[in-house]
Amino acid sequence: MLLRWLLAALHLLAFGFALASILARARALRRIDAAQSVQANELRLRDVFRSDAVWGITAIVLIVTGVTRAFGGFEKGGSYYLHEPLFHLKMTVLVIILLIEVSPMLALIKWRVALAQGGAIDLTRAKRFAWMSDLEAGLVMVMVIAASGMARGVWAG
Repeated sequence: MLLRWLLAALHLLAFGFALASILARARALRRIDAAQSVQANELRLRDVFRSDAVWGITAIVLIVTGVTRAFGGFEKGGSYYLHEPLFHLKMTVLVIILLIEVSPMLALIKWRVALAQGGAIDLTRAKRFAWMSDLEAGLVMVMVIAASGMARGVWAG
């Protein structure tokens, strides 16, 4: 009972941290001025990287706690979730988020390496990555709405 509660609490808290970190990353990306040098943007980049790291850790926590809760024998069981329409919505949204995240994730990894090595960074995509982050934040909200509907038996299969 205690472990079920702690897993659920950690999963729910991770949604809050995910939303906050994605929005913080979007805000930090918008502050980058692509017309300026990397050195002039260094503090802004550090904010982007910090928020991105929190988002990455939070995404891992969400996935691990979600899989553990759904299929680890702590909640209603995998057969329940696999027949639940809102679970399918939630997983579809997760896949969409992961697909959207590929481009910013790879670019930000390259930016981190380039900054550490003193190399050039193409900051012209920062605004696009900010927009993509906003989209991801909206999709995280859809996941929360789906999860709360699932918890209340809305559209139960």
